[in-house]
Amino acid sequence: MPPATTTETLFPSAAQSGSLGETYRSVALPAGTTGWRRLAAFMGPGFLVAVGYMDPGNWATDIAGGSAFGYTLLSVILLSNLMAIVLQALSARLGVAAGLDLAQACRAYYARPVSFALWVLAEIAIIACDLAEVLGTAIALKLLFGVPLVWGVVVTAADVFLILALQRFGFRKIEAFIIALLLIIAGCFAFELFYAKPDIGDVLAGFVPTTGIVTDPAKLYLAIGILGATVMPHNLYLHSSIVQTRAFEPTDAGKAEAAKLATIDGTIALGLAFFINAAILIVAAAVFHTAGRTEVADIDEAYRLLAPMMGVGAASVVFGVALLASGQNSTVTGTLAGQIVMEGFLHLRLPIWLRRLVTRLLAIIPAVIVVGASGDSGATQLLVLSQVILSLQLPFAVVPLVLFTGQTRVMGRFVSPVWLRVLAWGIAAVIIGLNLTLLYGMM
Repeated sequence: MPPATTTETLFPSAAQSGSLGETYRSVALPAGTTGWRRLAAFMGPGFLVAVGYMDPGNWATDIAGGSAFGYTLLSVILLSNLMAIVLQALSARLGVAAGLDLAQACRAYYARPVSFALWVLAEIAIIACDLAEVLGTAIALKLLFGVPLVWGVVVTAADVFLILALQRFGFRKIEAFIIALLLIIAGCFAFELFYAKPDIGDVLAGFVPTTGIVTDPAKLYLAIGILGATVMPHNLYLHSSIVQTRAFEPTDAGKAEAAKLATIDGTIALGLAFFINAAILIVAAAVFHTAGRTEVADIDEAYRLLAPMMGVGAASVVFGVALLASGQNSTVTGTLAGQIVMEGFLHLRLPIWLRRLVTRLLAIIPAVIVVGASGDSGATQLLVLSQVILSLQLPFAVVPLVLFTGQTRVMGRFVSPVWLRVLAWGIAAVIIGLNLTLLYGMM
């Protein structure tokens, strides 16, 4: 398909409404402000993206990794987070400079069969992500209120109405809701860390990579699960779209400022995500692994054991509250990502409630089947598997992103410099290499 030169040529409707048309350029930036006040007006999209880096899928892989291998996989969380920062910066840069989200860019610059295949893969990734949200929320409802897991899975369909209620109040209100829940999660794990009393020396040593992570199939499986749970394919579509909610000046200077502020916003938010991911694994390592309970992998088992093993009655309740907040947070961003992918690839605009309900039902059905067939024990295995599926889908979002941001025809003067392209391709190579290693091991 021949490249187009402007957003208007590529997307006549996008020229009028942009990505996520109802919120496109809806957040005004105060004129005449600089420094922290200017950054504060731009902050928000990064925190919506950060939600995907600490969803319930992370909990399953982090708990399993911490209890089985202690602090060893902290290095995987660190490296995954650093890769995420680079990829999300590229995603934001694409949205700001090209005026296209990643889905729109794929439709514009790839042949229709390729674009269609990428859409299918993106939808699979969103369903896998939604599956983690469904199971995480259902597990939290069971732990806190005694709701049977199967019924908890069914109840999650009601999340559709939460999204509809939030979107009526504007995009800034959605961001405020997300940030509030993120602070609750961070506070909960600060509490858990305080009482878990991990060995600081062992924690620091865990951030140094070891060859055993690649050579041990069990470690590698969880490491790739952590990668899939950390660097999320749908977040690359999401970030390239929601940065366009800011009404920055469409000049070169305005775009340069917007790209810079978006990168700072994303880096700060992903720093918070790194703390929470690391905290989950550290708590599991300090409480379970050091006590010889290396078999703890289920979220509900961790919930039951935290209070008696830590000697703090509130530890389990705090853990459950954080899990529920995580599931609800992920629901909001998953909905937005699904909308962006469908509109960008297909130009198909469904009512938000219908789009969300279809996606959620595609996640609920396998969850009900697995939970009904294998009981509660199957939920955590399904959570970990969903993260491995996400990791396997990741190259199909990363490679187009790196290609587009390295092409002048797409980015103009904002094309990635050589050093950034080399770094981005290195990250893509690591991701693809790990996925091929996992597939070989599974075969």
